[in-house]
Amino acid sequence: MIKSLASRIRQYKRPTILSPVFVSIEVILECIIPLIMASLIDDMEKGISAQKIAIYAVVLIAMAMLSLFFGVSAGKAAATAGCGFAKNLRQDLFYKVQNFAFADIDRFSTSSLVTRLTTDVTNVQQAFQMLIRIAVRTPFMMVMSIVMAFTINAKMAVIFVIAVPILGGALIGIAKFVMPIFKRIFKQYDALNASVQENVAGIRVVKSFVREDYEQKKFSKASDDVRVSFTKVDKILALNSPIMMVCMNVTMTLVIFLGSQIVVTTNTGDLSTGQLSQLITYGVQILSSMMMLSMVFVMTTMASESANRIVEVLNHESKLKNPENGLTKVASGDIVFEDVSFKYSEKSEKYALSDINLTLKSGETLGIIGGTGSSKTSLIQLISRLYDVTEGRVLVGGKDVRQYDLTALRNEVAVVLQKNVLFSGSIKENLRWGDKNATDEELVRVCKLAQADEFIQNFPDKYDTHIERGGTNVSGGQKQRLCIARALLKKPKVLILDDSTSAVDTKTDSLIRAAFESEIPDTTKIIIAQRISSVEHADKIIVMDDGKIVEQGTHDELVKLGGIYAEVFETQTKGKEA
Repeated sequence: MIKSLASRIRQYKRPTILSPVFVSIEVILECIIPLIMASLIDDMEKGISAQKIAIYAVVLIAMAMLSLFFGVSAGKAAATAGCGFAKNLRQDLFYKVQNFAFADIDRFSTSSLVTRLTTDVTNVQQAFQMLIRIAVRTPFMMVMSIVMAFTINAKMAVIFVIAVPILGGALIGIAKFVMPIFKRIFKQYDALNASVQENVAGIRVVKSFVREDYEQKKFSKASDDVRVSFTKVDKILALNSPIMMVCMNVTMTLVIFLGSQIVVTTNTGDLSTGQLSQLITYGVQILSSMMMLSMVFVMTTMASESANRIVEVLNHESKLKNPENGLTKVASGDIVFEDVSFKYSEKSEKYALSDINLTLKSGETLGIIGGTGSSKTSLIQLISRLYDVTEGRVLVGGKDVRQYDLTALRNEVAVVLQKNVLFSGSIKENLRWGDKNATDEELVRVCKLAQADEFIQNFPDKYDTHIERGGTNVSGGQKQRLCIARALLKKPKVLILDDSTSAVDTKTDSLIRAAFESEIPDTTKIIIAQRISSVEHADKIIVMDDGKIVEQGTHDELVKLGGIYAEVFETQTKGKEA
């Protein structure tokens, strides 16, 4: 874990190294100052001139200013290193997620990935800043102060040596209790984020069904789970401060009592007034360092679980890998499924797809119908390699899709998914996801093919109209047509429409299909639909049920067959007549 995180420091190595260096110098100066103060006190007891006191004053002020300078420099270096480290972590996590297969997203869940990119990275950042500054300062300060205390009076210094392991043991004991709770808290954070994400994304559904009370209760429960766990952690961590204060007060009382006895009742010179003052100062520094160390300890205890969660994503190896020296050219839109079976997880007992055999020639149109859960979408996701087959193989352009460079393959396979997504920005910016170099004329052309130009021209800003996040300011049918236009800009060899015309009327649907036939005759077209009218003119139609192809043929052949397709056709025809 540490090795993986350390590699993300990269260009911020310099401030990461400078921070502990500056802190070390600051500590050395702070440990020398009590030594000079002790000399000043002892000299004042003997009687010294004002000139010598002034020299002492100048030296002390100079050392204090130097200590301040190095302390501030350490703080600035730690802040620069910590913020830079967090930036690199977020960047690497985001890039990693971008390369995830759908199966990897399913494994971690969207809400969990959001928590790791935000809360977990912030926890690790704070712990990192503490580690390169305070975690260096506190042990170094303790060691230096104990060494200096031994040079003054070994017997008195033993008091500090006894106090340190007692405090350390208390911290370790607390850690054993809180670590399991922190693990549970982050899972609860995931659940909390999931609740918020679901509610915001589906706010229209929530309001239309008047389910605000239900969603509030669900969020309240998730929030309360986090509160209960954090309360339990805070109660345990609250023991830190009183244990530290008791230990500190007992230690200082012993030092002052025993030290005063030595100074007052003995004349052996084992301990002077100045040295007693020096011992007290070192005692305060040692115990203050322990207090600071407890803060670091709490932060790093929480951050260690966050770090594990971050590294889990960074080190995750996706089974869907881009091949080295993969093929960069797709020869044609030919598609072949050879004995394909597929399941979403190795642990799944049931296959989502079973024994799929299908052949499509370049330029042909395939229609797919089937009930909900018949795995229509699962089938087409294998073509652009959003998932890998479990058994068999899928060929595009005569080659197994696993042989292609992923970018090259997906550039030639345009998919308009069932859940259409538009991003915040202008219509032009959204369309250019299909081709970033497309001219305005090309944008208009594909929008005409997708029957989108007409409604765009009615907008005041036309193609410069701003689209809200998720396309909330356009209708479902308009969103579908924009997504189809965007896919057409890729000039793909394979175009897949996953129920992508469900929100448009039958006339518009017919015009879109007619435009496909005339404008992209060499593109293989796969249309998933619920309406028979959307697929009846296809060169080949398959009917899916329970992950299998149960019927296959042309419209006329399937109607004559008298099976599922004929039943759906008859039902929809009667409905239309009615």
